Amino acid sequence: MTGPEERAAGAVLGAAVGDALGAPYEFGPAGAFSARFPDTPGDLVAGGGWELGEATDDTQMAVLVADSLIEQGGLDLPDLFDRFRRWAAADPHDIGLQTEAVLTSGLPWDLAAAAHAGTTLRAAGNGALMRASTSAVAFARAGRQATMDAARRIAALTHGDRAAWEGTAILHELVRLALDGSDPLAGLPAVLAHVDPDHRERYATVLAPDWHPGRATEANGAVWPCLGSAVWALRTTDGFEQALRAAVDLGGDTDTVAAVTGGLAGARYGLAAIPERWTGPLHVKLPGFGGRVLRARELVEISEQLTGCQKRPTRGCGSPAG
Repeated sequence: MTGPEERAAGAVLGAAVGDALGAPYEFGPAGAFSARFPDTPGDLVAGGGWELGEATDDTQMAVLVADSLIEQGGLDLPDLFDRFRRWAAADPHDIGLQTEAVLTSGLPWDLAAAAHAGTTLRAAGNGALMRASTSAVAFARAGRQATMDAARRIAALTHGDRAAWEGTAILHELVRLALDGSDPLAGLPAVLAHVDPDHRERYATVLAPDWHPGRATEANGAVWPCLGSAVWALRTTDGFEQALRAAVDLGGDTDTVAAVTGGLAGARYGLAAIPERWTGPLHVKLPGFGGRVLRARELVEISEQLTGCQKRPTRGCGSPAG
């Protein structure tokens, strides 16, 4: 039986693996993964400017979230924003346009995202969703309300549209349910009841059992179809590898859709379900932080720290303070 710690490690490592698996196919056509591996489960490949097994900004930012939570002993939003800004200033290989605009604006942590959203009126990208695996693990033991609120606050650092906050809150709660050993898909109606009323209907649509990514009204770089596609991939498959294949085969923003899918599937199926041929080459470069490179072992250690510090009698990583 897979325990909570194994599922937590599965969530963190699964998101990173999905990111690296999907990166070479980003903005490519649907079905490219299966076209390359029609008769085998498929391997990590290099491409699109990425090395074999190299994770993208999705995982880089997830690591920064974890570092801040662990080192600060809880959610310290100014500290987290400073880490994001230091990373963005180091010229990462990839960074979302919206995230880059917010982090390089020169505005303080509590004004930058709102100012960007007010200017562009387009701030519902999936850039907050993509980095949520580590914070979802950190806040899981705090319960539904605390984990959803933390997701909103972290998302709001870079995304001024509440749609991005609510999508990240839903993902946090689905991971929490999976870590508890529950079926996150069965819990969706209850989760939606805790979504802001102005955004509930749109999320109910993309998370419905009969929804398919082909019915999306936006590209999957937007938060709604990205989350909906990840849930669809989990719902229509019966294992970690199958879910990741389905996610990457959708095309478009493949690294992020696969990262979100990998976090959910890893939380559901556990660490043992992630194949070693995918974890072996995995590595995460962290620009702006002394040439630091993390591999699968370090990501598992991060998950252990995030779950372990919740058991401390002090604030712990999952504290909403800050």
